[in-house]
Amino acid sequence: MTLIAILIATLAAGIGSVWLAAGLMSVGMMSASPGGRTRVDPQHLLSLAAGALMATSFMHLLPEAFESAAEPKTLFGALLVGLVFFFLLDKAELWHHGHEHHQDSALDGQHDHGHGHHGHAHHHTERAPRAGGWAVLTGDSVHCFGDGILIASAFIADMRLGLVAALAVLAHEVPHHIGDLMVLRQTSRNRSAALVKVSLAGAITALGGLTGWWLVDQLHGYLPYFLVIASSSFIYVALADLIPQLQKRLSARETLSQIFWLLVGIGMVMLVSSFMHTGSHSHAH
Repeated sequence: MTLIAILIATLAAGIGSVWLAAGLMSVGMMSASPGGRTRVDPQHLLSLAAGALMATSFMHLLPEAFESAAEPKTLFGALLVGLVFFFLLDKAELWHHGHEHHQDSALDGQHDHGHGHHGHAHHHTERAPRAGGWAVLTGDSVHCFGDGILIASAFIADMRLGLVAALAVLAHEVPHHIGDLMVLRQTSRNRSAALVKVSLAGAITALGGLTGWWLVDQLHGYLPYFLVIASSSFIYVALADLIPQLQKRLSARETLSQIFWLLVGIGMVMLVSSFMHTGSHSHAH
């Protein structure tokens, strides 16, 4: 039963986030269209994803790990090792795509000057004509495989925790996949093919979930450490990737909007957790 839940959740997070990203792109990614219609602002997506990741880490994964018999000092050490590990993976261009604009900064410096971070879509757009799509798909597949392992670890600890982790992964993958789709659409005119390729990369999340289920099942005594590593991944992505892209000079209204969507991300995770807890409590009675 747990394995089935892991596969369903990983497919929903991996492929569902791709289709959600494609849907948001189809309605446009500007805060307002020339005709006056309200549209999706990518800054809102980044704020929501950061809130969801931090809430999942600090309110669910870490408390679950520290409720075990493991020594707190050892768990904090694992958290530190995890943060350094994902920093090194980021440097090695294997974990996520936020770094990609640096590769073309020498050629596209005139585009970057004075703008700071503008989200994944901005980074991918700059490098797309020269980089092609295979590097993006390879990096995305590795990223999704890691997400699958993290979701599986959470499901094995607690079904409710797994659903919250899958929701957090879904939230933070949407901005990533928007960038992926923009890269592939610039390197190929076939939009359907771009969607299929990114969807296949997203499906690797299920493979990661299967691997994580087998790995954690074999090493069940180390589950608290798997949860801490999952937390370090979410914290790193939120603080080192998403939030820095929101750190730019904005009007008071735009700043309040960012804070609002950050709180929406936190509230969304807390609401799902509360709902699942109430449902499981009623079922137990």
